[in-house]
Amino acid sequence: MATTMYFEETIHDQGGKATFDVELGRSSFYKEDSIYLTVDGKTVIMDRSTAKRFVEAMVAVGQYHGMID
Repeated sequence: MATTMYFEETIHDQGGKATFDVELGRSSFYKEDSIYLTVDGKTVIMDRSTAKRFVEAMVAVGQYHGMID
């Protein structure tokens, strides 16, 4: 399986009450390349339609908060 990691970080709640480890990248484990997401050691490789909706949602949130030019 070929992967390329784009994000790896322990995410901390603003209130300091919770944390979890996140990793995000691309995977070619299945026939169709797609996005993988690992949270606290549990990994899913999204089908392309789910990955597209995931990316669109992340972009929309980023635009809402002025984090994307």
